[in-house]
Amino acid sequence: MAHTEGPVALAERTVKRRGVTLLTLCIAVLVAQVDTAVVNLATRAIGAYFHAGVGALQWVVDSYNLAYAVLLLTGGLLADLYGRRRVFMAGTAVFTIASLLCALAPSVSVLIAARALAGVGAALLLPASLAIVRVVWRDPVERGRALGIWAACNGVAMAIGPTLGGVLIRHFGWRSIFFVVVPLSIAAMLLAIPAVPESSDPHGRHFDGAAQVMGALALGALAYAAIVFREAPVACAIAGCIAVASFVAFVAIERRHGESALVPLDIFRIPAFRGAIAATTGMTFGMYGVLFLLPLTWQSTGRLDSTGAGLALLPMALVFVAVSPCSGRLSEHIGTRATTAGGVAVIASGLAAIGASAGSPSLLGAEIGLALTGLGMGVATGPLMTVAVGAVDAARSGTASALVNVARMTGATLGIAVLGTAFAAVHGGAAGLRVAMFAGAVVQLTGAAVSAVSVQRAA
Repeated sequence: MAHTEGPVALAERTVKRRGVTLLTLCIAVLVAQVDTAVVNLATRAIGAYFHAGVGALQWVVDSYNLAYAVLLLTGGLLADLYGRRRVFMAGTAVFTIASLLCALAPSVSVLIAARALAGVGAALLLPASLAIVRVVWRDPVERGRALGIWAACNGVAMAIGPTLGGVLIRHFGWRSIFFVVVPLSIAAMLLAIPAVPESSDPHGRHFDGAAQVMGALALGALAYAAIVFREAPVACAIAGCIAVASFVAFVAIERRHGESALVPLDIFRIPAFRGAIAATTGMTFGMYGVLFLLPLTWQSTGRLDSTGAGLALLPMALVFVAVSPCSGRLSEHIGTRATTAGGVAVIASGLAAIGASAGSPSLLGAEIGLALTGLGMGVATGPLMTVAVGAVDAARSGTASALVNVARMTGATLGIAVLGTAFAAVHGGAAGLRVAMFAGAVVQLTGAAVSAVSVQRAA
């Protein structure tokens, strides 16, 4: 007699399988985000090992951010077209190989190239993992819980990354931060085989290769121009021209494709969406500048070692994690405009506090600045995503959320490039940090102003 599985047993098995699925996705996301968080702490050690200057260290961090930013939309598209599990596993494999290459890099050039490859892997696995959550959890309530856990991994990575990285660098050297992610990434790949169901949408949008190349060239040339501005003005000018020409070509290509474009341009005609994108870009411009320059300054001046620097960065992460869940309710009480513009303005005050205390013998001013930065991020991040997604039709909500993430990584790429160059222009140290943080604060205030003008107050 054939055994028939009862509804209760079937439900229990489904819950267990979904639990393993979510665990698999969270491991991969956590590994990718922790890797991003710890590299900033390693820049001082990497620079000393390879005798590399600030410009090379900017590329160690920014090559990842750049690859991730320009391929994020394409990664999500490839997952839809060719299979979400397939692309998730491919991205995790690429990330694993890239991490191993980073750990074994014989030169800073190889390290930069390997970091770019890691960005490619992240651009494949992260959008695919989010798409898998949306497919596996059909019930809106259950999907919301799963997405909450998935999103919490970003906060956890931000909290544990600096501390973990500081300990690893101090006791095992900078290469250990890349070695440590390899077994976890392999575990995620192995778990994905039985735990993650395959799904795809082969009749979705087409792959827009020309737009992808032009977009990558525009952002890459812009970042290059910012990094070499001080040392190679002619190369900077040439790169700037390439960036402008590539951007013009990108816009022309996307206009020709219309609704099937990689980036539907008409979405930017919506003021609220445009304001949310501008504010998000400005927000991460300053945040990533802080995460790059503050540990580098502390360690290069001998004030803190890698462990101390990692611990000193905790206020920003802890305040961000604590405040983020409350941002939605706060937005309901005081309005979306106040939370978005106000949150970004608080980040500006945090950067200004860090800059003002740059030459102080005490770390108190920097810690207050970090806490303010985390507070502003926690208040503004969720509402900015809500504004962007809520400003468009439901059919475009996925595109809107993806573009917010592109804006986030674009801001990160340009923030490290521009603020790192400002830091180096006055020979680093306290003076360089002061100039960079004040410049970052100005960008935050600009983003806050754009948000205040563009984002309508919630009813």
